[in-house]
Amino acid sequence: MKSDMEELMPRLLPVDLGENTGEFSLTGPPRNPQEYLRQVHLEASLCPDVVVAEIDPKKLKKKQTVNVSVAGCPAAPVGFSPSLSWQQQQVCNFSDMRQRITKNRIHWRNQTLDENVTMPKVTDEDGWRRFCLGETVHLETSSCHTEAETGPGIDYNKVGFPPFLTIVSRLNQTTVLTVLEILIGWFEEHAFVPQLGLWMYSLLACLEKPLLPEAHSSIRQLARRCAQLRSTLESEMDETLPALNLLICLVARLYFEQNDLADQPEDESQD
Repeated sequence: MKSDMEELMPRLLPVDLGENTGEFSLTGPPRNPQEYLRQVHLEASLCPDVVVAEIDPKKLKKKQTVNVSVAGCPAAPVGFSPSLSWQQQQVCNFSDMRQRITKNRIHWRNQTLDENVTMPKVTDEDGWRRFCLGETVHLETSSCHTEAETGPGIDYNKVGFPPFLTIVSRLNQTTVLTVLEILIGWFEEHAFVPQLGLWMYSLLACLEKPLLPEAHSSIRQLARRCAQLRSTLESEMDETLPALNLLICLVARLYFEQNDLADQPEDESQD
Protein backbone atom coordinates (compact mmCIF):
# COMPACT_ATOMS: atom_id res chain seq x y z
CA MET A 1 0.00 0.00 0.00
CA LYS A 2 1.33 3.41 -0.94
CA SER A 3 2.18 5.90 1.80
CA ASP A 4 0.54 9.32 1.98
CA MET A 5 3.71 10.89 0.63
CA GLU A 6 3.69 8.61 -2.42
CA GLU A 7 0.08 9.56 -3.11
CA LEU A 8 0.93 13.27 -3.03
CA MET A 9 4.22 13.09 -4.93
CA PRO A 10 4.08 11.31 -8.31
CA ARG A 11 7.12 9.17 -9.10
CA LEU A 12 9.26 10.76 -11.80
CA LEU A 13 11.28 7.57 -12.44
CA PRO A 14 8.96 4.52 -12.19
CA VAL A 15 10.81 1.49 -10.85
CA ASP A 16 9.80 -2.14 -11.22
CA LEU A 17 10.44 -3.44 -7.72
CA GLY A 18 9.70 -7.04 -8.51
CA GLU A 19 9.26 -9.70 -5.83
CA ASN A 20 12.80 -9.83 -4.45
CA THR A 21 13.17 -6.33 -3.03
CA GLY A 22 14.29 -7.72 0.31
CA GLU A 23 17.38 -9.25 -1.26
CA PHE A 24 18.90 -5.83 -2.01
CA SER A 25 21.64 -4.47 0.17
CA LEU A 26 22.37 -0.78 0.66
CA THR A 27 26.07 -1.46 1.17
CA GLY A 28 26.98 -3.06 -2.15
CA PRO A 29 27.37 -1.14 -5.40
CA PRO A 30 24.54 -1.44 -7.95
CA ARG A 31 25.33 -3.61 -10.98
CA ASN A 32 23.12 -1.70 -13.43
CA PRO A 33 20.87 1.39 -13.62
CA GLN A 34 17.78 -0.58 -12.63
CA GLU A 35 19.43 -1.79 -9.43
CA TYR A 36 20.59 1.76 -8.68
CA LEU A 37 17.04 3.09 -8.92
CA ARG A 38 15.74 0.23 -6.78
CA GLN A 39 18.37 0.96 -4.13
CA VAL A 40 17.39 4.61 -4.12
CA HIS A 41 13.74 3.62 -3.68
CA LEU A 42 14.65 1.27 -0.83
CA GLU A 43 16.67 4.01 0.91
CA ALA A 44 13.73 6.38 0.60
CA SER A 45 11.33 3.83 2.05
CA LEU A 46 13.51 3.52 5.15
CA CYS A 47 13.39 7.26 5.83
CA PRO A 48 10.60 8.57 8.09
CA ASP A 49 8.03 10.83 6.45
CA VAL A 50 8.53 13.47 9.12
CA VAL A 51 11.81 14.32 10.81
CA VAL A 52 11.94 16.44 13.96
CA ALA A 53 15.19 18.21 14.72
CA GLU A 54 16.49 17.95 18.26
CA ILE A 55 17.63 21.43 19.33
CA ASP A 56 19.69 22.07 22.42
CA PRO A 57 18.13 25.16 24.10
CA LYS A 58 21.51 26.04 25.61
CA LYS A 59 22.90 26.76 22.16
CA LEU A 60 20.20 29.36 21.55
CA LYS A 61 21.25 31.59 24.43
CA LYS A 62 23.83 33.41 22.34
CA LYS A 63 21.93 36.02 20.37
CA GLN A 64 22.93 36.91 16.84
CA THR A 65 22.98 40.66 16.38
CA VAL A 66 23.29 42.75 13.23
CA ASN A 67 24.23 46.40 13.50
CA VAL A 68 22.27 48.37 10.93
CA SER A 69 22.47 52.12 10.93
CA VAL A 70 19.31 53.83 9.75
CA ALA A 71 20.17 57.33 10.84
CA GLY A 72 20.04 60.02 8.20
CA CYS A 73 22.40 62.93 7.69
CA PRO A 74 22.39 65.92 10.03
CA ALA A 75 20.48 68.77 8.43
CA ALA A 76 22.64 71.36 6.72
CA PRO A 77 23.01 74.68 8.58
CA VAL A 78 21.05 77.55 7.11
CA GLY A 79 22.74 78.72 3.90
CA PHE A 80 24.92 75.61 3.56
CA SER A 81 22.53 73.45 1.54
CA PRO A 82 22.93 73.39 -2.27
CA SER A 83 20.04 73.98 -4.64
CA LEU A 84 18.30 71.11 -6.38
CA SER A 85 19.44 72.38 -9.78
CA TRP A 86 23.06 72.35 -8.59
CA GLN A 87 22.65 68.79 -7.35
CA GLN A 88 21.10 67.66 -10.61
CA GLN A 89 23.95 69.17 -12.60
CA GLN A 90 26.54 67.42 -10.44
CA VAL A 91 24.77 64.09 -10.92
CA CYS A 92 24.71 64.66 -14.68
CA ASN A 93 28.44 65.39 -14.72
CA PHE A 94 29.10 62.36 -12.54
CA SER A 95 27.07 60.10 -14.82
CA ASP A 96 29.09 61.27 -17.83
CA MET A 97 32.31 60.53 -15.97
CA ARG A 98 31.16 57.00 -15.12
CA GLN A 99 30.30 56.32 -18.74
CA ARG A 100 33.70 57.52 -19.93
CA ILE A 101 35.50 55.35 -17.39
CA THR A 102 33.44 52.30 -18.34
CA LYS A 103 33.91 52.88 -22.07
CA ASN A 104 37.68 53.35 -21.86
CA ARG A 105 38.50 51.04 -18.96
CA ILE A 106 40.23 48.40 -21.08
CA HIS A 107 42.27 51.03 -22.93
CA TRP A 108 43.56 52.66 -19.73
CA ARG A 109 44.10 49.33 -18.00
CA ASN A 110 46.51 48.30 -20.74
CA GLN A 111 48.59 51.44 -20.41
CA THR A 112 51.95 51.06 -18.68
CA LEU A 113 52.20 52.56 -15.21
CA ASP A 114 55.04 54.91 -14.35
CA GLU A 115 58.01 53.28 -12.68
CA ASN A 116 57.32 55.06 -9.39
CA VAL A 117 53.79 53.64 -9.11
CA THR A 118 53.66 50.56 -6.88
CA MET A 119 50.08 49.71 -6.00
CA PRO A 120 49.53 48.12 -2.57
CA LYS A 121 48.04 44.70 -2.07
CA VAL A 122 44.28 44.66 -1.57
CA THR A 123 44.52 43.92 2.15
CA ASP A 124 47.28 46.45 2.89
CA GLU A 125 45.24 49.15 4.65
CA ASP A 126 48.22 51.24 5.71
CA GLY A 127 49.68 50.96 2.22
CA TRP A 128 46.48 52.28 0.61
CA ARG A 129 46.29 55.20 3.02
CA ARG A 130 49.86 56.14 2.14
CA PHE A 131 49.27 55.56 -1.57
CA CYS A 132 46.10 57.68 -1.82
CA LEU A 133 46.73 60.37 0.79
CA GLY A 134 50.52 60.50 0.92
CA GLU A 135 52.87 60.38 3.86
CA THR A 136 52.31 64.07 4.54
CA VAL A 137 48.65 63.51 5.41
CA HIS A 138 48.90 59.94 6.65
CA LEU A 139 51.71 60.72 9.08
CA GLU A 140 50.31 64.21 9.82
CA THR A 141 53.64 65.93 9.15
CA SER A 142 54.27 69.37 7.71
CA SER A 143 57.97 69.24 6.83
CA CYS A 144 57.43 66.68 4.09
CA HIS A 145 54.76 68.85 2.53
CA THR A 146 57.14 71.84 2.32
CA GLU A 147 59.93 69.76 0.81
CA ALA A 148 57.60 68.27 -1.79
CA GLU A 149 56.43 71.69 -2.92
CA THR A 150 59.90 73.26 -3.15
CA GLY A 151 61.57 70.30 -4.88
CA PRO A 152 62.13 70.01 -8.63
CA GLY A 153 59.22 67.60 -9.08
CA ILE A 154 56.22 66.13 -7.30
CA ASP A 155 56.99 63.35 -4.85
CA TYR A 156 53.78 61.35 -4.93
CA ASN A 157 54.94 59.19 -2.07
CA LYS A 158 54.70 62.29 0.11
CA VAL A 159 51.59 63.98 -1.33
CA GLY A 160 49.74 60.85 -2.50
CA PHE A 161 49.07 59.50 -5.98
CA PRO A 162 46.08 61.10 -7.72
CA PRO A 163 43.42 58.66 -8.98
CA PHE A 164 44.84 58.52 -12.51
CA LEU A 165 42.74 56.56 -15.01
CA THR A 166 45.65 54.18 -15.49
CA ILE A 167 45.36 53.37 -11.78
CA VAL A 168 41.61 53.24 -11.08
CA SER A 169 40.96 51.27 -14.29
CA ARG A 170 43.03 48.45 -12.83
CA LEU A 171 40.86 48.13 -9.72
CA ASN A 172 38.25 45.38 -9.71
CA GLN A 173 35.06 45.81 -7.71
CA THR A 174 36.46 44.07 -4.64
CA THR A 175 39.43 46.43 -4.57
CA VAL A 176 37.28 49.50 -5.25
CA LEU A 177 35.06 48.69 -2.29
CA THR A 178 38.01 47.78 -0.06
CA VAL A 179 39.87 51.03 -0.74
CA LEU A 180 36.63 52.98 -0.31
CA GLU A 181 36.11 51.42 3.13
CA ILE A 182 39.74 52.06 4.12
CA LEU A 183 39.56 55.75 3.22
CA ILE A 184 36.15 56.23 4.81
CA GLY A 185 37.51 54.65 7.98
CA TRP A 186 40.37 57.15 7.93
CA PHE A 187 37.94 60.01 7.28
CA GLU A 188 35.91 59.07 10.36
CA GLU A 189 38.82 60.19 12.55
CA HIS A 190 40.38 62.98 10.47
CA ALA A 191 39.50 66.21 8.72
CA PHE A 192 38.68 66.44 5.05
CA VAL A 193 41.64 66.85 2.66
CA PRO A 194 41.63 67.43 -1.12
CA GLN A 195 43.35 64.08 -1.84
CA LEU A 196 40.52 62.30 -0.07
CA GLY A 197 37.89 64.12 -2.12
CA LEU A 198 39.57 63.17 -5.40
CA TRP A 199 39.74 59.51 -4.44
CA MET A 200 36.19 59.39 -3.08
CA TYR A 201 34.82 60.84 -6.33
CA SER A 202 36.86 58.45 -8.48
CA LEU A 203 36.04 55.35 -6.45
CA LEU A 204 32.34 56.19 -6.50
CA ALA A 205 32.62 56.62 -10.27
CA CYS A 206 34.10 53.11 -10.50
CA LEU A 207 31.51 51.54 -8.21
CA GLU A 208 29.15 49.40 -10.25
CA LYS A 209 25.41 49.12 -9.73
CA PRO A 210 23.49 47.34 -8.34
CA LEU A 211 25.39 47.94 -5.14
CA LEU A 212 26.38 45.19 -2.75
CA PRO A 213 25.08 45.52 0.85
CA GLU A 214 28.60 46.39 2.01
CA ALA A 215 28.75 49.21 -0.52
CA HIS A 216 25.41 50.60 0.67
CA SER A 217 26.71 50.72 4.23
CA SER A 218 30.00 52.35 3.23
CA ILE A 219 28.60 55.14 1.09
CA ARG A 220 25.95 55.95 3.68
CA GLN A 221 28.73 56.20 6.25
CA LEU A 222 30.56 58.56 3.90
CA ALA A 223 27.53 60.82 3.43
CA ARG A 224 26.85 60.98 7.17
CA ARG A 225 30.47 61.85 7.93
CA CYS A 226 30.41 64.63 5.31
CA ALA A 227 27.18 66.01 6.77
CA GLN A 228 28.53 65.82 10.31
CA LEU A 229 31.68 67.69 9.30
CA ARG A 230 29.64 70.24 7.35
CA SER A 231 27.59 71.00 10.44
CA THR A 232 30.78 72.16 12.18
CA LEU A 233 31.82 74.65 9.50
CA GLU A 234 31.72 78.29 10.57
CA SER A 235 31.34 79.93 7.18
CA GLU A 236 29.59 79.33 3.87
CA MET A 237 32.87 80.35 2.24
CA ASP A 238 34.76 77.41 3.72
CA GLU A 239 36.68 75.77 0.86
CA THR A 240 35.63 72.27 1.90
CA LEU A 241 31.89 72.99 1.68
CA PRO A 242 31.45 72.36 -2.09
CA ALA A 243 33.30 69.04 -1.85
CA LEU A 244 31.26 67.87 1.15
CA ASN A 245 28.02 68.89 -0.57
CA LEU A 246 29.08 67.07 -3.72
CA LEU A 247 29.75 63.77 -1.97
CA ILE A 248 26.49 63.98 -0.03
CA CYS A 249 24.67 64.79 -3.25
CA LEU A 250 26.08 61.83 -5.20
CA VAL A 251 25.35 59.35 -2.44
CA ALA A 252 22.02 60.67 -1.26
CA ARG A 253 20.13 62.80 -3.72
CA LEU A 254 19.94 61.01 -7.01
CA TYR A 255 22.65 58.71 -8.27
CA PHE A 256 22.99 56.09 -5.53
CA GLU A 257 19.41 56.69 -4.39
CA GLN A 258 19.95 56.92 -0.64
CA ASN A 259 17.14 59.44 -0.59
CA ASP A 260 16.70 59.61 3.17
CA LEU A 261 20.16 61.21 3.36
CA ALA A 262 19.41 63.91 0.81
CA ASP A 263 19.69 67.63 1.41
CA GLN A 264 16.49 69.59 1.18
CA PRO A 265 17.34 72.79 -0.74
CA GLU A 266 16.37 76.01 0.94
CA ASP A 267 16.06 78.00 -2.27
CA GLU A 268 15.66 76.34 -5.66
CA SER A 269 16.83 79.52 -7.39
CA GLN A 270 20.35 79.22 -5.97
CA ASP A 271 23.21 78.23 -8.25
